[in-house]
Amino acid sequence: MKPRTAIIGPNDSIVKPNFVQQLDYEAELAVVIGKRAKNVPLSDAHAHIFGYTIMNDVSARDIQFKDKQWTRGKSFDTFAPIGPCIATADELEDTSSLLIRTWVNGELRQNSSTKNMVFNPLEIVHRLSRVMTLEPCDIIATGTPAGVGFAMKPQKFLKGGDIIRIEIESIGILENMVVEENAVA
Repeated sequence: MKPRTAIIGPNDSIVKPNFVQQLDYEAELAVVIGKRAKNVPLSDAHAHIFGYTIMNDVSARDIQFKDKQWTRGKSFDTFAPIGPCIATADELEDTSSLLIRTWVNGELRQNSSTKNMVFNPLEIVHRLSRVMTLEPCDIIATGTPAGVGFAMKPQKFLKGGDIIRIEIESIGILENMVVEENAVA
């Protein structure tokens, strides 16, 4: 869960706080809720989805793993770049095999497909709606493929000046630059 202050758009800066040492990226297909959803049967989940976009689930791994739960390490201001658009559900009826790729400074780091997702968007809406009421404009990040920085050998974390470019087929490209907190005026 991320606060609204984490949301930024394409080409906005991801601000890396001075005390965060392990800043990471996560390319994710994001589901945008269009209709209130509570206890939605799997067969009706599609009716609650407005559309899809790209989200970079930016994470401070040192905070995330130290806390042993994920909220604080993923909830800093600017840690939810989203965009560049919303592909509506009627424009993008089939999300079962979309390419997902991430480059950091031109180096391909993530190269996968939504066919490798553990749960598809319909299953996610169904399952989450059993726990919490989903409201119009809620955004659900669906998980990231292999290739994040903390899992690389050696680990590759983000630093000031790095450019993260995420592409999801049929949606577009989301690009953001990391800036160090002390460099923000």
